[in-house]
Amino acid sequence: MGVALLSSMRSKDPNTQVGACIVNPKKRIIGIGYNGLPFGCNDDEFPWVNQGEFLDTKYPYVVHAEPNAILNSTEKLDDCTLYVTLFPCNECTKLIIQAGIKEIVYLDDKYASTNTDLAAKKMLDSAKVKYRKMKPFKVRIEKWLIISKTSLKLSKIVKFPLKLVLSF
Repeated sequence: MGVALLSSMRSKDPNTQVGACIVNPKKRIIGIGYNGLPFGCNDDEFPWVNQGEFLDTKYPYVVHAEPNAILNSTEKLDDCTLYVTLFPCNECTKLIIQAGIKEIVYLDDKYASTNTDLAAKKMLDSAKVKYRKMKPFKVRIEKWLIISKTSLKLSKIVKFPLKLVLSF
């Protein structure tokens, strides 16, 4: 789930940042995605609001995290597990089932009991795809400063790798 959370931070959506990570039965990451515009579309040329006339909102343009993870996958998804920060909508659920994913682990279900949520859960139950909510946890990201000197020059190289600390 940590990778899904990190992936969600790449989203430009100011209201709902969603990340997804697919792992195979050996628990190896084989797909990552976040909600964003299709490849080649400029984030600054499209709306990110969630209210107003349909074409003036984000809804006709944004690709959800789950299809992006499926499309970015590196191998077949049969019997895989999807970790996602928000429970999938009914449209994403269709793709999840078709891809062969057998389990969904999610953090938030903010659309619980809506029609799209009920439709998604009905399809998952029918297709025998397991889904479960993960207990909330805290994530702290620290930046490390690494300075090294080369033997040829006395210049400093500064890198900022991320350290992910998960607290349950």
